[in-house]
Formats: sequence, structure tokens, C-alpha cells
Amino acid sequence: MNFHIYGVSSFIFYTIFTVLVITSAALKVNQNPLAKNSVAGSPNSVQINSNSVLVALLDSHYTELSELVEKALLLQTLEEAVSKHNITIFAPKNEALERDLDPEFKRFLLEPGNLKSLQNLLLFHMIPTRIESTRWPVEVEKPNHHNSLVRDSNGETLQVVEKNGEKLVGMAKIIKPDDITRPDGIIHGIERVLIPKSVQQDFNTRRSLRSISAVLPEGAPEVDPRTHRLKKPAPVPAGAPPVLPVYDAMAPGPSLAPAPAPGPGGPHHHFDGESQVKDFIQTLLHYGGYNEMADILVNLTSLATEMGRLVSEGYVLTVLAPNDEAMAKLATDQLSEPGAPEQIMYYHLIPEYQTEESMYNAVRRFGKIRYDTLRLPHKVVAEEADGSVKFGQGEGSAYLFDPDIYTDGRISVQGIDGVLFPVEENKAEPSKPASTVAKVVGKPRRGKLMEVTCSVLGAIGHFSSCH
Repeated sequence: MNFHIYGVSSFIFYTIFTVLVITSAALKVNQNPLAKNSVAGSPNSVQINSNSVLVALLDSHYTELSELVEKALLLQTLEEAVSKHNITIFAPKNEALERDLDPEFKRFLLEPGNLKSLQNLLLFHMIPTRIESTRWPVEVEKPNHHNSLVRDSNGETLQVVEKNGEKLVGMAKIIKPDDITRPDGIIHGIERVLIPKSVQQDFNTRRSLRSISAVLPEGAPEVDPRTHRLKKPAPVPAGAPPVLPVYDAMAPGPSLAPAPAPGPGGPHHHFDGESQVKDFIQTLLHYGGYNEMADILVNLTSLATEMGRLVSEGYVLTVLAPNDEAMAKLATDQLSEPGAPEQIMYYHLIPEYQTEESMYNAVRRFGKIRYDTLRLPHKVVAEEADGSVKFGQGEGSAYLFDPDIYTDGRISVQGIDGVLFPVEENKAEPSKPASTVAKVVGKPRRGKLMEVTCSVLGAIGHFSSCH
């Protein structure tokens, strides 16, 4: 009986001990991302020892660097590098990554679209060679140039040299040599971040105006209303849009309409404008919420055909499309008058190619922008408001609601939440109520000669008064 109890107790103790061991191993796996990759990784994953330099980096005081390595999804890449090479890591101090780095440059690195730049920046701090502080090359000797772990480095290397008693890598000074030493690698602490030229060039390109366009729109050239010709012909470079306003090519009446201004395509019609207009109207319908706009372009007016002809001739257009909620607020008489739908739509067509990015950057850089419309001489005013672009002024304004619904390089469609109307230049002044004017009856005035005569006769005594 005693033996049976002792056996049961041993079995229970062994079971509890096994559960504790498995739980402890699971906790270690959850705490270490490298262990996760080793246990639950793909068949090609590399087994990393707990004494690896990567595990030491993640558990070290270089917290900023280790966090960026995890954000850049570089653990698997570094595992493969450690399995093939004995690596050296130049780890910037936390202050260099947290405070000393340019805030705009740091935001650039942390944007999801710039993951490749962040990876190249971090891999540039690692070389597939073990360099200990005792083997640092002196300046008198030939300095060592080492390739980093960046795959597309374009020949850019890291120079390792000792100068005036200071150990340098690139332009950074080693402040903690041999800080962390492991069998498969070594970590040296450096005072600043090493930035490769490719990453710096990507950042400069992103920040420059060549990448983010914010062009101040130029006013329409002056046109002679009698001849419909430019008063001062401007030189047009090859491939540029025509300088003659689009409105002059759409002038009403066969006798007044001039010949269409030749665009970049000329008479050969290299641009298939009809297909492009049809494509953007189909996009409006599939996008949803812009059925009224599509109905006006196709059924109520012939604007779709005219826009297709203009695009075929080389023109570019930006369409400010009011959504269905905005169109529903229009009164019936605003659309029932002859030519009213066309005039409303002309004010929503800009003879320029503008995207949400270009318009937003333009209003941020230049303040209020006045865009030409096909309803001359009226212009639509755009300005920044609440982090977006607002068109119009006062109660008749509209915000950019659905940006870049359709952009193909020739036609740009931007959804807005209101219908725009031009501000009338000469507003009718309210009629003032006619004020009551009191009539004052004046006494009849005598002539000056008559008054003098009466005063003389009165003095003599012949007349007592003059009537």
C-alpha cells in the first residue's frame, strides 16, 4: 500500500516537473523573436544558438537599434548572414538614433513605403568580417575597405582605420570597442549613425520638388476676343500642352468657333480621348456615389463627347466631380434652364492636370490658388482647410472628398462634397426704400434790382412796402 502511494506521488511529481519545463521553454520562445523563427519557421530557417551575437544584440542596451531591426523585418536576413559569416556590428548609441537623428529623416525611414531604405541603413552598419579592436588597421597602413551586408550597395564600402589614436569606421568614432563579443560576431559601439549615399539620395529625392509637385498654376494667356488669337504668342516647347485656352476651342456657334488648337498629338490623334472619357465615367459608376455627375455628362449634355475630342487633340483636364448628395441639393430650375447644366459643369473643369497631392502641396506652399476653368472668365479658388483642399468661398465652398478617383495622366477626377458656383463680379445691390422727402415751399424771391428800388422808395416815403 505504501509502495503504491509512493509510485503515485512520484508520477505526479514527474508530471508537474515536465509541465514546468515545457512552460519555461515556451516563455523563452515568446520572449525571443529569434527563437520563434527557429521553432516555428520554415524548413529553410536557420537554427540560432542562444549565445549568438543576434540574441545578444536584441538583449543589449542598444534598444533603439534592436527595435529598428525588428521593425525592418531583418531577423531572418541576419540569421542567414550569421550562419555563413562571422559578422561585425557597429551599433550607434541610443541617443544617436533617438535625439541626434534629423526628425524628418527619421519619419522618412519609418514610413511603410520606405522599408527598403530602412533596411539598407541598418545593414550598412554590419560587415561579414570579424574585426576586433586589437586588429584595427592603423592610418600608416593601408586602410581596410569592407563591403557591408547591403546587397545593392553600388560599390559603397565602409572604411575601417585608426587615426590619431582613435578607432574610426567611416565618419563615426568607436566609443565602446569590443562591447559585446560572441563566437559568431562582435559588436562595437559608435557615436553616430552611418548613412549610405543611396539612402541619403532617396531621402533628398523624396523631399525635392521633382518628386512632390506643387506647381503654382499660371493664368490663361490673353486672347483677342475679335480674332480669338493670342495677343502675344508664347513659345511652346515640344510636347507641352497648347497655350490657347481650351475654352476657345469650345466656343459656341459654328461661325465663332476657331479651328481646334493642335495639341501634342496634332492631327494624328495619338491620344484616344473617347476611350479615356468612357473609362473615367465607368470608373465613376463603379466607384459609387457619382451617378448624377455621370448622367449629366452623358445624357443631359454632350460634354462627354466634347471632352473626348479635347483629350484626343492633346488637352489635359481635371474634373471636380460633386457627389450625389451635393447634386441632390440643386433646385429643379437650376438645371431646367437651357444651357444651365453645361455652365455648371464648365465651372468644374480645369484645363490642367492636377492630382490630390499636387493641389494639396500647392495650397500649402502658395496659400490661395486660382485655377482657370472652362467657364471663362471665372476661376475656382482653392486653399488649405482642415488638412484638405477647399474649393470656393463662403457657403458655396466644397471640400476634396474622394481624392484621385481616376488619374491616367490626361484626365484627373477629384470628388468633392458640394456644387461650385462662380462668385458674380457685379452683384445687384439691394434696392433701398425710397425715403419720404418733405417739400419745403419757399417764398418767391424778388430780383436784386427790385429789392434795391423798394428800399430807396421806402426811405423817401412814397411806399410803405413793396408787394
